[in-house]
Amino acid sequence: MRIPSRVIGGVLIATLLTQLTACGTLFYPDRRGQIEGKIDPVVAAMDAIGILFYVLPGLIAFGIDFATGAIYYPGGKTAQVDPAKLAPAVDANGQVDRLKLQAILETELGQRLPLNDPRLIQQRGSVEQLASLGLVPAA
Repeated sequence: MRIPSRVIGGVLIATLLTQLTACGTLFYPDRRGQIEGKIDPVVAAMDAIGILFYVLPGLIAFGIDFATGAIYYPGGKTAQVDPAKLAPAVDANGQVDRLKLQAILETELGQRLPLNDPRLIQQRGSVEQLASLGLVPAA
C-alpha cells in the first residue's frame, strides 16, 4: 500500500518542479534573452495549465517565462544572396526560371522555398533597382 503513495508523491514532486522551472524556459532554452515579440500560445497555454492545477507555481512559471523572454516566438530571420549568383536563373528575355531559381536558393540558403505556391506575392523590379545592383537590363 505504500508503493502507490510513493509513486503519487514522486509524480506530484516532478510536476511541481517542472512548473517551477517554467515551461518556455525548459522547452525552448534558445529563446531566452528576448525582450519582446509575439507570444507563443503553446507556452502560454502550458503556463496557464500550471495556474489551473497549482496557482503559485503557475504564476511563477509565467513570471520566469516573461522575465527570460522564453514565452516569445523567436525573431524573424533574413538572408541575402549575391545577385550575380542569381543570374543563371534569368533567361535572355528577362523571364525567371523558377526551377533554376529554387535550386540556386536551396544551395545558397540551405532551405527549400516553395516558389510554386499560389500564395506567393511577386513584385516587379525597376531599371533603377537593377542599376543600383550593378546589373544591366537585358530585355
